[in-house]
This record gives sequence, C-alpha cells and structure tokens, in this order.
Amino acid sequence: MNSIKRVILFGATSAIAEQTARQLVAQGASLYCIGRNPDKLTALIDDLKIRAGDTQCIDGSVADLTDTQQHDRLIDLAEHRLGGIDGVLIAHGTLPDQRACQADFSLTRQEIETNALSVISLLTLLANRLEQQQYGVIAVISSVAGDRGRQSNYVYGAAKGMVSIFLQGLRNRLAKANVNVVTIKPGFVDTPMTAELKKGGPLWAKPEKIAQGIITAMQNGKSEVYLPWFWWGIMLVIKYIPETIFKRMSL
Repeated sequence: MNSIKRVILFGATSAIAEQTARQLVAQGASLYCIGRNPDKLTALIDDLKIRAGDTQCIDGSVADLTDTQQHDRLIDLAEHRLGGIDGVLIAHGTLPDQRACQADFSLTRQEIETNALSVISLLTLLANRLEQQQYGVIAVISSVAGDRGRQSNYVYGAAKGMVSIFLQGLRNRLAKANVNVVTIKPGFVDTPMTAELKKGGPLWAKPEKIAQGIITAMQNGKSEVYLPWFWWGIMLVIKYIPETIFKRMSL
C-alpha cells in the first residue's frame, strides 16, 4: 500500500479536490494546495489547518495552471514545503460549452490547453522527479467522456481522452521505477462545474464519495478506476456500440 502523507493538489479548490483534501488531512497527510481563485484557496487552506494536527503541514499557492512556465517553480515550492512528495492529485479543469467550441476554434484550443496540455506539462515534470526518487503515486482526474467521442461533449472528451492515453504510456514507463500512475474516471458528479446540467437519479454521485474512491485508488496503486464503479460497465457498452449504429444516436 502506498503511503500518501505528503501530497500536492493541483486544482485544489474544485469540489472533488476539496473533499479529497479534507479526507487526506483526516488521515494525517500534509498538503500543498494549488488553485486559481485566491479567496477560495485561502478559505480551503484555513479550513484544512483547523482540521490538521500540529505535525501536519498545510500550505499552498495561487496559480493559473494554464501558464505552464510556472509549473516547475510550483513543484519546487511544494516539494520544499512538504519535505518531499509521496503523492500528487491533478484535479483542475473546465467543462466547455460544446456548441460555443463548435463555432469558434479559439475556444476549442483554450479548452484543450486547460484540460489536456497543462496536465501533460505537469505530468512530464512530476514523472521525471518521481522516477528519480523511485517511489510515489500520481493520480489524475480524467473522465468517462474520454472513452468515446459523443456529439454532446466531444471537445471535452477529446481533451480527457488525450490525458487518459498519455497516462497509459506514463504508467507503463514508471512502473519500472515503483511509481504508480492512477487514471480517475468519474461519471456524473454533483459539483459547481456541472451546475448547468439536469441532475438527479442513480447515475449522479457526490464529491465526497468520489474523493473516497480517489484516496483508495492512490493508496492501492490502482491503474484505472471508474467512479462510481458501475461506470465501467456503462462505458464498456458505449465503447462497443458499432459505429454504424452509434453515429445515428444522440448521446
């Protein structure tokens, strides 16, 4: 089982990351939280400090993670403050307006940069560090949307699919260095990012439930997890629908 006592959270103020942070602190972890919104980040860090014990370090930085030139510096700060890195969770991202992206390539490029390229930049730097130290776990929130392109969200799905494929190769590479790479694929989660979607029903999950699954997957060194678990079966069916039928469907 992986020890995740010194963890960097990228996109720490997202609903899922916040819940993950609280649960990690309850388990005795020290955290370095990185988020874009200064007010939300300050509130999160203050909350975590109240929950943490005297020996736990809780700190963070405000950053726009699409600025990839900052990434190396941010990782340096986090590693120095924590005294090392046991685990990383990359949780930042946006849910684009598909129709707006269809009308304007600049919006599509922006979403790809946010949801894929900025993640890959972080992964490149982190992989080299953890490979050198010969231990650690990297978890990234991808999505079931990346399993197959669908007309309702294929820009988002393409970005997440890029991340998932990148993680597959990285996992294959880093296994030899005793570094676990975990792909997290949530389904529908009730968060502010999905505020515009109609919610309700058994397919929707709460962020705290997803957070619990993320921590378990990181500790156990899982390769790929669907959260909740039943999305594995749902996406298996969707992936194997013949293209001649699939293209006539409205998904």
